Amino acid sequence: MTILIDNTQARKIFLERQGLSRPPNRQLGRQGLYELIEELGFVQIDSIQTVERAHHQILFSRNQTYRREDLTALLEKDRLLFEHWTHDAAIIPSAFFPYWKHRFLRREERIRANWCRWQGEGYDSAFEDTHQRIRDSGPVMAREVKAEGHTSGGWWNWHPSKTALEYLWHTGKVAISGRVNFQKVYDLAERVIPPDHFAAEVDHPAFVDWACRSALTRLGFATSGEIAAFWDLVTPLEAKAWLAEHRDELEDVMLGTADGRQRLSHGFAEQLPTLIDPPEPPARLRVLSPFDPLLRDRDRAERLFGFNYRIEVFVPEPKRQYGYYVFPLLEGTRMVGRIDMKADRKAGVLQVRRIWWEKGVRASAGRLEKLDAELGRLARFTGVERIEYSNGWRA
Repeated sequence: MTILIDNTQARKIFLERQGLSRPPNRQLGRQGLYELIEELGFVQIDSIQTVERAHHQILFSRNQTYRREDLTALLEKDRLLFEHWTHDAAIIPSAFFPYWKHRFLRREERIRANWCRWQGEGYDSAFEDTHQRIRDSGPVMAREVKAEGHTSGGWWNWHPSKTALEYLWHTGKVAISGRVNFQKVYDLAERVIPPDHFAAEVDHPAFVDWACRSALTRLGFATSGEIAAFWDLVTPLEAKAWLAEHRDELEDVMLGTADGRQRLSHGFAEQLPTLIDPPEPPARLRVLSPFDPLLRDRDRAERLFGFNYRIEVFVPEPKRQYGYYVFPLLEGTRMVGRIDMKADRKAGVLQVRRIWWEKGVRASAGRLEKLDAELGRLARFTGVERIEYSNGWRA
């Protein structure tokens, strides 16, 4: 049996799975924040602070009672969260650490193989020397290890001791115990990850089952490629084999896409009764982070919302279609536009440079009021006093 889901319903389902259908002003608290991150699976970290760093804005866009200090406490005091890699650097529940051990092994094999091709002598010994230094002397920051000889060619070209920190982190031997002015502080993984999570082991079949099952639950419906891409832990072939092995738990779902086509996906049969009756998301307009998990899979976002979005940070300015760091705008179930803005903290201003509405979206008085209200909330969260609209901002 194939379940038919139209495009509007598919959007509502995904918005609900991504934590964007609940009232954004309900009281959250530290425990609620942990539960939100666990439901999302991960929250991407990024250092760019044009308005607010990605992880803070992702959480704020879902709940305006979010407090940065609660996230810091969950990471550095409660140790319920840790930092590592999905498709990019992210904050992840520490309970998932046993599954990340499989990623560590795969990464170690790949890094070692690359090392043999790319590097000369002196690096292998730096791994153990750096590990031993942390073991004996405690947490270190990258700036505290030798950094001479650093070039712009990526971390393979850093000084051996600095490169060793990244190697040890990518392979799970050290973990990030905290940050100082957003710079990582490294310590032994066993001193950062709670003992029960650090010691736990899962075999490979259980790892693949968890990675696919947890991804599909958080996506609501997905193809094998989308399941594999969610955590970036398993290969598309592993995800495809998992779908075949668990056919008795799944239903085929035919989704309506934004361009009027249909796309075959899969969902858990037992979840479908509640899945296909999603709540209506709040009608308010929300500014999303460019790294919001709703848009992380750009192709999926375009199929569902008809919204073509790319970050242009690394695109030369003359070739940019929009701007350096442009924020997507969500209203109800629609992606309605994108906005270029910057928080000038010294001047206390959120400077709105320009807005682009999607085709068919009117800049009505009501919509502009919603935008102004959302920018006011974001300005207060960012710590600036007022909003300033540049000349021609609605061009």
